[in-house]
Amino acid sequence: MIDMDTDNLPLMITSNGEEIYRTEDSIYIRLPPGRAVLSTSWVNGGSREDLTGVFNHQPLHHATRSHDLEGGSVEAYLALVSGRLGLDPDKTAGLLTAARMKHAAVVTEAFRGVEVTAIVTAGIEVNGGRAGDPASYFQENGTVEMIAGTINILLLIGADLPAYTMARAVITATEAKTAVLQELMAPSRSSSGIATGSGTDGIVVIADTTHEKRLTDAGKHAKLGEMIGRAVMKATRLALERQSHLSPASQRDVLVRLNRLSIHEEDLWTRATRMAGENRKPLFIRCLRETARDPALLASATAVMHIMDEIAWGLLPETAGRAAADRVLSVMPEICGIVPDEEFSFLLGDDEPIREHLPITIAWIAKQRARGE
Repeated sequence: MIDMDTDNLPLMITSNGEEIYRTEDSIYIRLPPGRAVLSTSWVNGGSREDLTGVFNHQPLHHATRSHDLEGGSVEAYLALVSGRLGLDPDKTAGLLTAARMKHAAVVTEAFRGVEVTAIVTAGIEVNGGRAGDPASYFQENGTVEMIAGTINILLLIGADLPAYTMARAVITATEAKTAVLQELMAPSRSSSGIATGSGTDGIVVIADTTHEKRLTDAGKHAKLGEMIGRAVMKATRLALERQSHLSPASQRDVLVRLNRLSIHEEDLWTRATRMAGENRKPLFIRCLRETARDPALLASATAVMHIMDEIAWGLLPETAGRAAADRVLSVMPEICGIVPDEEFSFLLGDDEPIREHLPITIAWIAKQRARGE
């Protein structure tokens, strides 16, 4: 694993001779002859064997539309960046991101003379999305919405890969990225689902056509696929922690988890004001935040949320799922060390959906703790 918090240039040189550089706003790679590239770049993208450079770049000023970029389009802007990095615009592919280059992560996996390096920048807090979520726009006249947040992957593979294997590498790397987001329960910003990526993710795969080893399988059964998966997962996890502060530790908070359901502190406070007892907002919010970090509450609340997911995915019948969730909710105060009273039983006694009973239960527990202070 490479520490990106250094200003030494070049950042590193791979065992196959690719030179990786970093500036404040870009990470770029000078490619030796004989490199095959498959990328999602707007310029010189797709499958190419004549490129001499690739890069990942953070524009200095965020543009909301592609025509707001310097040069008036994504293509023109990428060509300008190529030139400024000392690369040939006609033989360079590039990706754009709002993530900072100092937060990038580099991870290398090696086995029997084959080296796989993943360089990842990752921002997910603004435009995390789940495949199939409602779109934010329909493209017309070539104009593209520039939405902040992106997971970009530069993947260098020290072996000779045919084009179809490079395409398979894209699939494996994408699955690895999504696996990390699933494990971290990263929320979609367009639905109540778990994110599978951001809406603007990009990838560049580089293979060495001069390498003595020719590999044709980059799927999960092959060692190459394992190496790609491990490198991308490690780099993505580290980059998300650096850029978005998304980590297992940050997710151990009920309030963070409830964001996926668009339930926030103010919503819980509003529910608490309808319950018995004195309403002192500063005290309630403090107790709520302390309660939200209670592992017992987190375990039971996330169990209820997972039941909700399984109902939404069609894996649980709604009636059975609702009964199970209500049972967990009914004992949640006891799990947190609080004896439920008649008010609590009354609050859960109506026919409101699980999505309403969950915040009511959490607000009630936090208010009981506030009353005890």
